[in-house]
Amino acid sequence: MTALAEQTAPAVTDRGVEGTRLRRRGPAWLGLAPFGVYVLLFLAVPAILAVTSGFADGEGRFTLGNFAALANPNILQGLWASIWISALTAVIGGIVGALICYALLGMKPDGAVRSVVDSASSVLAQFGGVMLAFAFIATIGANGLITTMLKEWGWVENPLNTFNGSGVMIYQIPGLVVVYLYFQIPLMVLTFLPALQGLKSTWAEANATLGGTRLQYWLRIGGPVLLPAFLGSLILLFANSFSSYATAAALVSQGGIVPLAIRQQLTSETVLGVSNVAGVLALVMVIVMVVLMTAYAALQRRTGRWQTGSRR
Repeated sequence: MTALAEQTAPAVTDRGVEGTRLRRRGPAWLGLAPFGVYVLLFLAVPAILAVTSGFADGEGRFTLGNFAALANPNILQGLWASIWISALTAVIGGIVGALICYALLGMKPDGAVRSVVDSASSVLAQFGGVMLAFAFIATIGANGLITTMLKEWGWVENPLNTFNGSGVMIYQIPGLVVVYLYFQIPLMVLTFLPALQGLKSTWAEANATLGGTRLQYWLRIGGPVLLPAFLGSLILLFANSFSSYATAAALVSQGGIVPLAIRQQLTSETVLGVSNVAGVLALVMVIVMVVLMTAYAALQRRTGRWQTGSRR
């Protein structure tokens, strides 16, 4: 009896410990419930409704006829505009942001300059929407501060205020490049700086010991190691620009990029029965974002390997 009790006692104890762990995890899962409800109601459900609406006609019946809108020249032009604006701002923002990160490596991690740049990047990367649009309108708009000053100094127009002589630059689709860079560059600083900080100083010392130059170090060591992180940052910048809506909506009155085309399809008063086309455009955006985020996750995993190894 005693031997049998000794054999069964650990099992009961283990079950008791496991039950205690489950009870402890319960409150933790309950703490995530509000966030899960928020994601479900305000992200998942609207996304599903927007995408599925592209497969329905005006009476709610299943159809693939809405996809014929993708052959519309205006829709294709808007899609191309979204792609080239996102790519251009991602490349420019990535290069400028990478140079800023490289310059920050020479600063003290706890110095004033480093702290100011980090804080400013955190704030400016999230600064967008109507507030950013108003800031540019008040600065370089048709009657903006800089525009007025240049006119008083003898300039006919602010050079930043026109685009090929066709009107106010920031109120046109190409003018979004200047506006988007305002938050693209700080976002690049935030995402790429940790990768630069992860470079081991011993790699540069080994390169110098073997007679390698600084150029050889970046071409053969630093560059290949940082390439996945840099490409991942570019993908993130592209996705950030591709999905931006509020800033463009406050500046551009008509369509021209995919988010604005979706708004135009939903609010059109001249062409009836095109609201479901917005679902098709939303599906296109979802597909593009899924591809981008999948590639970004793969590059982040590859970057994480050497970053984890560099800490050992």
